[in-house]
Amino acid sequence: MKHPVDAHVGKRIRQRRWMVGMTQQQLADKVGVKFQQIQKYETGMNRVSASRLWDVADAMGVSISFFFEGLSEGAAAAYELQGDMMADKEALDLVRSYYAIPEAQRRRLFDLARVLSDAA
Repeated sequence: MKHPVDAHVGKRIRQRRWMVGMTQQQLADKVGVKFQQIQKYETGMNRVSASRLWDVADAMGVSISFFFEGLSEGAAAAYELQGDMMADKEALDLVRSYYAIPEAQRRRLFDLARVLSDAA
């Protein structure tokens, strides 16, 4: 059975990999494992050792703490219950596209989305 922390770390690895536009194979090559191992990390089926997590963080340009963000004391159980919106590839594509928009237009788009969601 997967430990909720391992699942969280794996989801954060997948999210960051998608955000930077990296394939599992590319990440695997950078950290010296096979892409199947990256798959196992991302699903939480295999735990990521401290040294491997260091390599993954370095390969994707983040600190190790990035992989634990959003996981607080007692949050592991709650995390299992809630849906992980950022696990959806469409949601990540939307976020990536959103941040590609220049800041002034992005702010206006955000305001429009807020108005539309309040009206719904």
